[in-house]
Amino acid sequence: MRALVPGIVLALALSATSKGQSPAMTDVRSPATLRIGLWTLWHDKEITITPTSEAPLTLRFCESCAPSMLTHSLQIRANGGRLALPDDQQAATVILTGQVTLTAHGETLTLRNPVSVRAHADGLVLAVTLPVESYVERVVASESGPADTPESLKALAIVVRSFALHQPHGHAEYDLCDSTHCQLLHWGGSSGRGPAAHAATLATAGETLFFNGKLAEAWFHQNCGGRTASPREVWPAKGQGREPVAKLMPWLTSHIDTYCTANGAREWSADLSLSELTGALAKAGLASPGWASLTIVRRGESGRAIMLSAGSTQISGEDFRLAVGRAFGWSKILSTWFEISRQGDRFLFHGRGSGHGVGLCQAGAAAMSAQGRDSTQILAQYFPGANAADETTGLSWLTLRGQGFVLETVNSADAASMPELAQALAEAESSSSLRPAGPITVRAFPSTAAFRDRTLAPGWVAAFTEGNWIATQPLAILTGRKLLASTLRHEFLHALIEAQAAPGTPLWFREGLVEAIRSDFKPAEAPPTLKLDQVDRALAHAATESQSQAAHRAAAWYAARLLRHYGRAQVLNWLRTTLPASALAELK
Repeated sequence: MRALVPGIVLALALSATSKGQSPAMTDVRSPATLRIGLWTLWHDKEITITPTSEAPLTLRFCESCAPSMLTHSLQIRANGGRLALPDDQQAATVILTGQVTLTAHGETLTLRNPVSVRAHADGLVLAVTLPVESYVERVVASESGPADTPESLKALAIVVRSFALHQPHGHAEYDLCDSTHCQLLHWGGSSGRGPAAHAATLATAGETLFFNGKLAEAWFHQNCGGRTASPREVWPAKGQGREPVAKLMPWLTSHIDTYCTANGAREWSADLSLSELTGALAKAGLASPGWASLTIVRRGESGRAIMLSAGSTQISGEDFRLAVGRAFGWSKILSTWFEISRQGDRFLFHGRGSGHGVGLCQAGAAAMSAQGRDSTQILAQYFPGANAADETTGLSWLTLRGQGFVLETVNSADAASMPELAQALAEAESSSSLRPAGPITVRAFPSTAAFRDRTLAPGWVAAFTEGNWIATQPLAILTGRKLLASTLRHEFLHALIEAQAAPGTPLWFREGLVEAIRSDFKPAEAPPTLKLDQVDRALAHAATESQSQAAHRAAAWYAARLLRHYGRAQVLNWLRTTLPASALAELK
């Protein structure tokens, strides 16, 4: 999911914890990975596992078992609570590590993350171990729409991350499922939404919602219809034996939302027969057949149906919505804000909004961002009193503004580094003769572990750049190792080069220019052992620090040769347009 532009490589290994942090910055629990249920609505009985030619695939039959290489396709079936394997073998679990292709129910999916396969009475149970940020990115891509903007997507990413980390989800065999029961996740990608979702996830990496210094639960929905709902309207059973839910979560109240209806209220209608509804409610275990009337017996403060009566059986409005959705699709009963009328043996529904109505309204968030509101204002609208903060420390991100750049940090002591960052940018501009089109954002993560977990950068990388956004390890660590100036100068050069690069510009060309235009650059005399067509692959997929360093040196050598032959002006022009075949031929 994440293609990092390689950043400056540390000459020495960094410590696993940040030094020089303020005393308040104490890390709390924050898992680096989540186990996500795969194809949870299919209840597959059989699956085919196939290794790919790109990377090895290992198989284990328990967490502590020795791995063995899988070199051919393997078919696994559910046999009661056991897995049936070829040659009459059985196992309780299969754990796959490496790149694997899975085939079931006519669908084929290739994954690079660890996958476990178990069985129970209903079929196979598949779980994929994903880094938290990869999960957030996939969900934001799956749940967002064309009306979303960078700011509404950043708000959504924070809510998605909060939902995943701050509340239980009722699954015994994985942390979250991939259906709307938790948060929808399309494993195969989502209509080109990936790049925008990636940018929003990275820009908010590690941020979740807090209320009065405590982790805050969060939800989102598609369209509130003009008024959000409180949790106890939608899930009235939640909180039994405890305080009412509304008192537990005062940041989630029902309130008018004029942003959602800025372009008109979302209204809908549905028509279902008595027999259709009888079957759906019976299948969900909500009401036995034989009822003849369906009425709303209680509404919440937002107007949504809290409780319905099917004959003498009472059913919560949300359970009713979900039962119909699972039986006939989610385009029938879009929300619990509806009226019911009857014509013969058919029930007519007329409602407004889409989804449960609790928390962030995606339609309202998109409208707010279109009016110039940022993610902080969007979150304040839908979670009043709550604020986004770093998940592990609980500290809010500070924004410190310099000339041509912005520093985001949770450590107020980082303000002392602003002059050094300003000097690094000035030197990058001088050596490249380039200027930023807008402020470059530098986000300094609170610890080395946070930097690695939230950006998925390898441990030997001190910082990296994507577009005009720079992620760094803690500034205190870089300062202590006397790497701050050189690291930021390198990354500012990256940002300046990336701003000029045409779509599709090779990674080696961009990375090589960053190295070669430095004022202190001295190219190697001997040609690199890596050929031009190998450098991009090595830069993007280096498995060790030495491989990364070799790839950087090769890219710099090729870029320096172009600069010597054609001059800086011509080479930068090719960066903005395209590198001609004649120039490439000279490098081979």
